[in-house]
Amino acid sequence: MQAPTSPVSRRERPTKPPLSKEAVVDVAIALMRAEGLDRVTMRRVAAALDTGPASIYVYVASTVALHAEVLDRVVADLAVPEGGAWQDRVQQLLHAYGALLDTHRGLARSALVVRPTGPAMLGLFDALLGLLLEGGVEPGRGSWCVDLLLLVVTAAAAEHAEPGRDDVDAPGEPGDGLAAVRAGIAASGPDRLPHLAAHADVALSGTPWQRAGWQVQAILAGAARSPLPETEVRP
Repeated sequence: MQAPTSPVSRRERPTKPPLSKEAVVDVAIALMRAEGLDRVTMRRVAAALDTGPASIYVYVASTVALHAEVLDRVVADLAVPEGGAWQDRVQQLLHAYGALLDTHRGLARSALVVRPTGPAMLGLFDALLGLLLEGGVEPGRGSWCVDLLLLVVTAAAAEHAEPGRDDVDAPGEPGDGLAAVRAGIAASGPDRLPHLAAHADVALSGTPWQRAGWQVQAILAGAARSPLPETEVRP
């Protein structure tokens, strides 16, 4: 005959750590590193924290807002390069930003739709603007130029990111997308695509970051000479 077991009091269970915005973002980053940002949802984060989704909404308003918090936390590790020409430092800082996006699957695609309002993203914008001001670019043109620079690097990282698990139509291997473009040009032939057919090798040449680096150079070269249109300051 077995001895009766004593009931376990709830008070003897380990106390769950208190919820906070920092804890929510910590778990979201851990999930992103393990499975990709496309798997980071409010429900998944809540389950990892042993709570309900309603508790998470107290700290973060939506999944998009959560992804923005993740982006800001990751970007906080960036440091502004010191020494050298201002153009080279812009390139170095943008390359570091692109490398961060490249490291975390799904982050670049999320960054394309997230308005940079977090302190780290605003700090990155401010640092790039400071470098352009150092180079003699007028503040208005410099601000618009930074906006374009970040967009170009983010889009380059998103285009060449590893496909997410939910991307049913995404290519399965790196380079498949480029091969598909080349195959499309060949299938269309020189009659329909005379210029691309004649110059396909150079049109499709270069690594993603070589192309992004050239695009940054082209933007910087034209920023100081491209006048802004007549604009109104938004409230």
